[in-house]
Amino acid sequence: MNVLSILRDAWYFYSRNLTAIALLCLPLIALESAAKLAVEHWLGKGVLPAQELLTGLIFYPLYVGALILYLDARSRGFDPTAREVLARTLPLWPALALLAALGTLLIILGASLFVLPAIWVMVKIAFAEYLLVLRGLTPLAALKESFQLTRGHFLLLLGCMLAVLLPIWIAEALLAVQFMPDEKTPHPALILTFDSLFGLLQLLATVVLFRCFMLCSPPAIAEDEQGQP
Repeated sequence: MNVLSILRDAWYFYSRNLTAIALLCLPLIALESAAKLAVEHWLGKGVLPAQELLTGLIFYPLYVGALILYLDARSRGFDPTAREVLARTLPLWPALALLAALGTLLIILGASLFVLPAIWVMVKIAFAEYLLVLRGLTPLAALKESFQLTRGHFLLLLGCMLAVLLPIWIAEALLAVQFMPDEKTPHPALILTFDSLFGLLQLLATVVLFRCFMLCSPPAIAEDEQGQP
């Protein structure tokens, strides 16, 4: 188990199922971006980060939870429709939203100490969403179990996460400088397009971490890896 093989397997799944993933998640990502633009329009550019975070908590749990359920179904040989997956995701939304809020607070707490503690927390809670969705743990139990399950795999998880997210973040920053200079107000359609595109690309990290989760989990969870992403 190494970073390159995990990235290769995850990219193979992501690229082959991109249409299904886009149909499942892209509408929610676009709605999230549109909602943030609306909040900024109504409250001004000085909108508090907490208000933007609350907007994200409405949509993020839905499309991430749906993607995790879709990944699990595909790994078991099923091919559910977007409607079926979303129907299973909706009851999980309150717990996923609470988990996302707790995880964000932990990362902010780590960032208040220094950058490295924030990165450490981000890696240690990487499996929490999968534990909640696939094992049915409560948010607090999922966080606690993620800390245990990631033990001994820190560098592997950090390498996988940075290999996916760093290029996306760099590309996003470069495009922002190129097309959204500070002295001009970018067109909302341009912002919506960029946000949706990069939001869809960042879902690759969810696929990569799902692969890591299945490899790092006990045999009862990863008993059948054939066909997994």
